[in-house]
Amino acid sequence: MVKVTAKSVIFTVESDADELWIKGSWNDWQPEAMNRDKKTGLFRKTKRLKPGRYEFGYLTGEGGWLCDETLPTVPSPFGSQNSLLEVQP
Repeated sequence: MVKVTAKSVIFTVESDADELWIKGSWNDWQPEAMNRDKKTGLFRKTKRLKPGRYEFGYLTGEGGWLCDETLPTVPSPFGSQNSLLEVQP
């Protein structure tokens, strides 16, 4: 799930993975670790993103690629799908 606020974008993911990273076009696809919330068990990452269109996905510790279920997807150049996020001004 992705929640866009006036100052940030909050990414929240439910996953059985031991580790999870978010990778996106906002930083040339460099992995950023997501933290697991001890109360809910959900992975979470908050980012400040400028208005624009961003492709991204979640990389599991096992090497799997996950899309955000609440957003549209677009084909990636690697034969998988990426989530598409549009941040409005």
